[in-house]
Amino acid sequence: MKQRIRFIINPISGVGKKGDLPELIEKYLDHSKFDYDIVFTEYRKHAKKLAYEASMNGVDIVCAVGGDGSVHEVGTSLIGTQTKLAILPCGSGNGLARHMGIPVNIPKAIECINKEASIRMDTVLVNDKPFLGIGGYGFDAIVAKKFDSYHKRGFWSYVKLVLREFVRYNPINISVDLNGEIKNMPVVLCTIANASEFGNGFVVSPTSDVTDGKIELCILKPFSIWSAPSVIFRFFRRTSHKSKFAEVIPFQKARIKLSQKIAHYDGEPFDVRDELNIQVVPSSLNILIGKK
Repeated sequence: MKQRIRFIINPISGVGKKGDLPELIEKYLDHSKFDYDIVFTEYRKHAKKLAYEASMNGVDIVCAVGGDGSVHEVGTSLIGTQTKLAILPCGSGNGLARHMGIPVNIPKAIECINKEASIRMDTVLVNDKPFLGIGGYGFDAIVAKKFDSYHKRGFWSYVKLVLREFVRYNPINISVDLNGEIKNMPVVLCTIANASEFGNGFVVSPTSDVTDGKIELCILKPFSIWSAPSVIFRFFRRTSHKSKFAEVIPFQKARIKLSQKIAHYDGEPFDVRDELNIQVVPSSLNILIGKK
């Protein structure tokens, strides 16, 4: 019996033409295994509704076609269901897809669906908000909020925005309670990592594993402008955790207090409370993966 797939396409994510996607899906999907339909999102959070409806109707796989924001909307709607998440990465960063070994080349990503390799991954719950890969409360949250309304998408637009905001940025103050041990400090980044990277090879937590029942608190302490090139270089070399300015702490539950109530979850900006209860939710989402 064939499995059913719903492809949910965000027509404005990332860069490139989205009009070619239905033709590519028709050409490369294995029709002996799958029946499918395609729907396009029409407004923010439409993908959540479409994914939830698909899972309630017994659709086997829902595929997010877009960037990390689209993956966030679709994937968080499938947490705790039997429906599997698939990803065709078409965004500016594609962080979770890269962590899962899913190629950014669309025909090759469709081939990952055909192979049907899947895992049950952990997700993260912060107060009442779930996310899949990466959440953050420092400089990355500011950039996510600015990029959400930026006039142009794509990697170089993101780089331009990062450089512009970095020279203006003042570290935030956080208080972290891990099993009764409290740390107070100023930070540039306060990142919760279930997966390893923001996207485009910028790896904030090289040791993160979405199946180990743990998440990582990744802290980047203030550093001088002269240290910036070497700090940034470490992120792209997957050695950020070895920097003298960095600290990575595995945990299952934590409480964090913030001086700045801005966050991003999977690249999507959110306003949050100043006190956050964070926990891992083990093995809560089925997801199709590529070759790691």
